[in-house]
Amino acid sequence: MKNQSFNPPLWLRNPHIQTILPRYLVKFSPNYERRLIKDSLDESSVAFDFLPTDDEYDADGRFVKPLVVLFHGMEGSSQSHYARTLAKNVQAAGFHFVVAHFRSCGGVAVSGKVFYDAGDIAEVHHYLEFLNKKYQTIYAVGVSLGGNVLAKYMGEYGADAICQKAVVVSAPVDLASASIAMERLLGKNIYTPYLLNPIVKKALANQLTDDEIRALKSVKKMGDFDSVFTAPRQGYRSKNDYYRQASSLPYLKSICKPTLIITAKDDPFLGVTAEIGDVSQDVCLLDTKHGGHIGFVGYDYKVRAFDLDFVPKQALAFFGANT
Repeated sequence: MKNQSFNPPLWLRNPHIQTILPRYLVKFSPNYERRLIKDSLDESSVAFDFLPTDDEYDADGRFVKPLVVLFHGMEGSSQSHYARTLAKNVQAAGFHFVVAHFRSCGGVAVSGKVFYDAGDIAEVHHYLEFLNKKYQTIYAVGVSLGGNVLAKYMGEYGADAICQKAVVVSAPVDLASASIAMERLLGKNIYTPYLLNPIVKKALANQLTDDEIRALKSVKKMGDFDSVFTAPRQGYRSKNDYYRQASSLPYLKSICKPTLIITAKDDPFLGVTAEIGDVSQDVCLLDTKHGGHIGFVGYDYKVRAFDLDFVPKQALAFFGANT
């Protein structure tokens, strides 16, 4: 559906301002409680950062109030601007909140061979199974690449998906066209170095072959990294095979639990985006004209302050919270 409620002032409508500005606006930091668990392969530890709320247990020893779990984007963490903003809103709504970090993220190094995989739904299911032992109701939010893997999970698992509802934000549902989009001028010169350099650094810190080290030191764009490292490490034939198999777009038609997909049409990170014919009747497409990549920055002239709450408010309303 088309949504008119996100309408930033003219001076905030540039997609790159929308994308970059939030990083400098969020000053607060939630008081997370960290717990480490093993990944689905029982190789590496991954970090769960919880923000609990006052609650009681049901007869099975699970919390009664819902949990909102966030699957972050590439190089994201519980300290990302969108994670902290969502945490604040979820806490205000009286829900539990947790950021489930993917391998190598949140300051926890990998111990095994497998790193981040944008289509690893087994890892998502493993996380949700762990959380379902303590929470009777789970809602999920996936952002950027975390949104892609969440959407793919919802489609592949269908009625067996553990989370009752999902919200997908700024997701590259077609990874091949998103990779091409990132090679545009600003993507190549600003966004790619910001994302690529720390990923390469983390990869080089692990036990690698001489060939892997040489290849990693030569990469200039995300496609290079996926070609020489992600694809072979995860068992794909090539980066093209990785993009094809990991993209969520072909699975959106199989989703059968309520799912909201929020996409800004000016998002500089995205290529092909989902249309109504690509999704099931249980998927709601919320397309905005502006918003950039995980931006959606508004401005409240009454209090003379920036407003980053568009996505959290949409998500919590979708989850049925009284905000």
